[in-house]
Amino acid sequence: MVTTISHSPADTQALGEAWARSAAHGKVFCLSGDLGTGKTQLVKGLARGLGITACVHSPSFTLVNIYTGGRLVLFHLDLYRLDRREQFVTAGLEDYLQPDGVAVIEWAERWFQDFGGERSRFEAQHLPKRFCWVQIVALNETERRITYEDFGA
Repeated sequence: MVTTISHSPADTQALGEAWARSAAHGKVFCLSGDLGTGKTQLVKGLARGLGITACVHSPSFTLVNIYTGGRLVLFHLDLYRLDRREQFVTAGLEDYLQPDGVAVIEWAERWFQDFGGERSRFEAQHLPKRFCWVQIVALNETERRITYEDFGA
């Protein structure tokens, strides 16, 4: 597990860009963090690191944005509006767990938690080896603690 302190959106993007340069086909980045912590900034960096020049924005209402034109296709999912497993299945989102490219899932904890009754604590170590877990926490107005755990490393 690696922890980094980002001091700006540009720092967060640069971190994502560096990770994307070595990302392999089938990689899934699971992002977790409160609103406004920089998840989409990280995705912008990932896109740039893959060589994608399109304008990246959060797919909060469409659920998935697909970006092509880089060395790998980027599938960007935002699960903020979903809160039950049935919704993920009905929306056909399960296919993105084995992407033909690289997938990034914002609000990933919503997908992997137990949604029955009281929410259980999410155990990231149960993810498949092609997954990595990224937790972003706001420390203050400009600084973010970004923790990265790659289960295939």
